[in-house]
Amino acid sequence: MYAIADCNNFYVSCQRLWEPQYNGKPVIVLSNNDGCVIARSNEAKALGIPMGAIFAKIQEEVQHFNIKTYSSNYALYADTSARVMQNLARFTPNVEVYSIDECFLDFGGFSNLHQYTTTIRDTVVHNTGIPISIGVAQTKTLAKVANKLAKKQNGTLVLDTEAAITSALENFSIGDVWGIGKQYEKKLQSMNIHTAQQFRSLPLAWVAKNMTVTGARTWQELHGQSCIPLSTSLDPKQALSTAKGFGKLTSDYQELHEATTNYTTRLAQKLRKEKLCATILSVRLLTSRFKKDQAIYSPYISIPLHHPVNNTHNLVKAAQAGLRCIFRKELEYQKVEITLTGLLPETEIQLHMFAKYQGEKLDKVSQALDDLNHRFGNGIIKIASEGQYHAWKMKQRHISRNYTTNWDDIITLH
Repeated sequence: MYAIADCNNFYVSCQRLWEPQYNGKPVIVLSNNDGCVIARSNEAKALGIPMGAIFAKIQEEVQHFNIKTYSSNYALYADTSARVMQNLARFTPNVEVYSIDECFLDFGGFSNLHQYTTTIRDTVVHNTGIPISIGVAQTKTLAKVANKLAKKQNGTLVLDTEAAITSALENFSIGDVWGIGKQYEKKLQSMNIHTAQQFRSLPLAWVAKNMTVTGARTWQELHGQSCIPLSTSLDPKQALSTAKGFGKLTSDYQELHEATTNYTTRLAQKLRKEKLCATILSVRLLTSRFKKDQAIYSPYISIPLHHPVNNTHNLVKAAQAGLRCIFRKELEYQKVEITLTGLLPETEIQLHMFAKYQGEKLDKVSQALDDLNHRFGNGIIKIASEGQYHAWKMKQRHISRNYTTNWDDIITLH
C-alpha cells in the first residue's frame, strides 16, 4: 500500500501559519517580480481569482474583496517543507519526497491504515501547523485519487477494497488522473470517456496502442497493479540553473555584471552542497517579449571549463567572460540566465594535463565563504563584483519575514 501526503494550499498555509489573522480570509501568493498568482486560498478561489492571473489586471478585485497579497518567499516555504517531511518520515522507513508539498510513503505490511493515517495527519498538523491531506491505496496513481478526494472530506481516505476504488473512480474526472495529460484528456473526451472508471473499462490493448506505455501504465495502476515503485534515493542532478527576472529592464552593464556574479555565486554554493562539479557554464541574456519597440534578443553562450570545478572564483570568472561576449549595450534586458551542466561528483574529477590546476587553494576559499555565511547569515561575506546596492533585484513588494531562517525575523513575545 502507498500513501501520499499533500499539504493543502501550501504557500498560503505557510503564510497563514505566522499571520493567523488571515485564516478564513482570501489570500494569494505571487510569482517572481510579483507578476502573477501562483497560489490561492479556498476563499480566493471562491471569489473567482484564477491560477496564473496577471496581478496588475486584478487590482480592482484585490482591493474590493480586501485580498491579502504576499510575494513568494521560497526560503520560508523550503524550511517549512523540511519540517513537514521530517515529521512524515517518523511514521515509515521508506519515503519519497515528490515535491515541496508532496511526499509518498510506503505502508507495505502496515495494518489499521484508517486510524494510522488519521494519527499521521493530526501529528503533522499539531507539530508544524500545516494542514495536510493523506490518500492511501494499492498504487501511487490510486493514492493520488484518494488524496484529491480526501481534501473534500475529513483529510484522509483509504481505498483498500474494490468497491471503494470503483466508487471513487465513478465520478473522478479523467483530466484529474495522474499521468493523463491535456492531449490525452481531449482525445478521451472526444470518445465520450469522461471519468477514470470509464477509462479503466477500456481494453488494455487499445490503451497501449493509442496511449503508448505511459497510458498503459496508468491503466494498470488504476486496476491496482503497481507499476511506479517508490524512489527512496534522489537521482543525480544533470544541471543547475537560475533565471530570475529583474525588477526593471536594464541596459546597464554594471547591473548585469552584478546580477551574473550573484546568480553564479548562488549556483556555486548549491554545487558544493550537492558535492558536485560542473564542466560547462552557459550564460543567456533575455530581453522583454512585451517591449514593442525592441526585437526579442536572447543570445546564449556555453563555456567549457578547463577542468570540473565548484569553486566560486572559477565559475564567476567564466560567467563574466560569457556576459562580455553576448552583451549589446543598445538593448534593455529583462533577465540573465546561468546554467551549469556536465555535472560530476567531486570524487570523480579528472584533471586536464595541459591546464594549470588551482582548485585546492580556491576550493578552500570557497569553503571558508560557505562556513562564514552559514554561521553568520547568507550574504555576510560575498564576492566584491556582486556589488552593494542591487538595483536589478526582483520586485517583492509584499514579501513576508523569514520567520524560521533569519534571527532578525524571529517573532518575539512581550
